[in-house]
Amino acid sequence: MAEFCKQFNERTESIYEKDTPLSVSLAAMTDRTFEFKVKSPPTSYLLKKAAGIEKGAESPSPDKATSFVTPEAIYEISKVKQQDDVMWHLPLSSIAQSVIGTARSMGIKVKEEAA
Repeated sequence: MAEFCKQFNERTESIYEKDTPLSVSLAAMTDRTFEFKVKSPPTSYLLKKAAGIEKGAESPSPDKATSFVTPEAIYEISKVKQQDDVMWHLPLSSIAQSVIGTARSMGIKVKEEAA
């Protein structure tokens, strides 16, 4: 377990900030060796960070958004999510649509910044 923690910290310290939630796929072998893959943070976490909020809306409404993110933020989140093993083959536009759907379900609206 200590070896896993050491390797995990080494692998993630330069990529993510401390206390960023990450998913890990861990395969433990019978000879006490292991392999693991680190996945990107949850989309909801990245959206909350981009919107500057603590949590999403309790009852989101398409008519009334609780906060906003820019299309640029959606693009950046999509690029992060595309690095996951299950998404590398999907077009960035499809991943962006998924991110927008997650944002909508959290009460976050995509909005151009005022010029």
